[in-house]
Amino acid sequence: MSGGMKERLCRGLEKVLNVKPCELPAAAGGILLFFLLFLAYSMLRPVRETMGIAGGVQNLQWLFTATFAASMGIQFLFGWISSKVRRKAILPWTYGFFILNLVVFAALVLACPENIWMARSFYVWLSVFNLLTVSVAWSVLSDVMKPGQMKRLFALIASGSSLGAIALAGVAGHLWLFLAAAVLLALAMLAGMHLHRWRDRTSPGGAGEGIPLPPGCRERPLGGNPFAGASSVFRSPFLMGIGLFIILLAGTNTFLYFELMSVVASSFPDPVSQTQVFGVLDVVVQGCTMLLQVFLAGRIVRKFGLAALLAAVPVLISLGFVWMAFAPVFAVVAMVMAVRRIGEYGMVRPGREMLNSVLSPEEKYKAKSFIDTVLYRGGDAVSAWLKSFFNVLGSHSPWAMLAGAAISLLWAVTGFLLADRFRKIAGVQGKE
Repeated sequence: MSGGMKERLCRGLEKVLNVKPCELPAAAGGILLFFLLFLAYSMLRPVRETMGIAGGVQNLQWLFTATFAASMGIQFLFGWISSKVRRKAILPWTYGFFILNLVVFAALVLACPENIWMARSFYVWLSVFNLLTVSVAWSVLSDVMKPGQMKRLFALIASGSSLGAIALAGVAGHLWLFLAAAVLLALAMLAGMHLHRWRDRTSPGGAGEGIPLPPGCRERPLGGNPFAGASSVFRSPFLMGIGLFIILLAGTNTFLYFELMSVVASSFPDPVSQTQVFGVLDVVVQGCTMLLQVFLAGRIVRKFGLAALLAAVPVLISLGFVWMAFAPVFAVVAMVMAVRRIGEYGMVRPGREMLNSVLSPEEKYKAKSFIDTVLYRGGDAVSAWLKSFFNVLGSHSPWAMLAGAAISLLWAVTGFLLADRFRKIAGVQGKE
């Protein structure tokens, strides 16, 4: 390729994707990291949902409670690892642990494929695995990128997750998928390590943005103790606000998830059909999400600010809950769930990850993982029991949907206030 053509290509990419030439390796590495993570997850997710229905939709709240308990245990282990190993090694250690888990599950599926407790254990494990591996990936990105880069690139990088989820959505139920997921996770680990190498080779432009860090700090452990993440959250009003945002997000998702599982179970009694429905829904959601991430989300945040990413989707979902209160049928529930997932992955997720740019390194890893796993799954568990209470009043209770609408509105208000607080903190740090 001639020098002139290469220069025109770089200018075109910068204009369309808002990526500077020196950032292309990092953007490509981030996209590849999330592509591999969600490619692995998409192999296993539909069978997890089918296992959840097989155990009885009426028992899902117990699985959510078990997931919350497992999240607290894994958070202690992650806190210990992140305190002892150098910052660059946190992602390889975490992903290596989950690779070993996948090998163990492959052996269990081979030995006792029909065991209900193995199925329930896998449901809980995958729910924890998804949150922690993605949380650590975002922690690495916020560790190696400056706030301005995060604002421009995070939505684009998140498109890797949509591409990965599309690639094999709906494929499940085979032993080899566990081993294939382990290989993909190992490749994702290499992509995460590439991001640290990119930062080492690149001059850390944007001096003065965010918290100033000494050179070589990523070569040292974070230190502290395994509980530092929790204590950091409860000491900081800003982190508590992010935690409340996540709890309300989880509550909204849980209400929608239970309603979707219920209408799928009643509309599609056959487990094969159920898996196909979840797979098709995944393909539609991820395809639309990728378009939003690549072409719109970055422009939305530049034109309307971070509040648009954090508050717009909760308002739409609140209206969707009101619609479901009067029309609790599969088409309506599936449509509202699709809008929620497209909006969350395409706007809310990049937006809330941008909030981390003003955090310290320890908060980016320990506090963030505590919020993304323990508080998220805690919100899941509480919401699951609340939804079960409403179900006592009758299947597809309109009161449950109106409660979901109220939670979503509170979620929107919290997002708006967080965006305002972030703007003030970032402004103070920029002056230091």
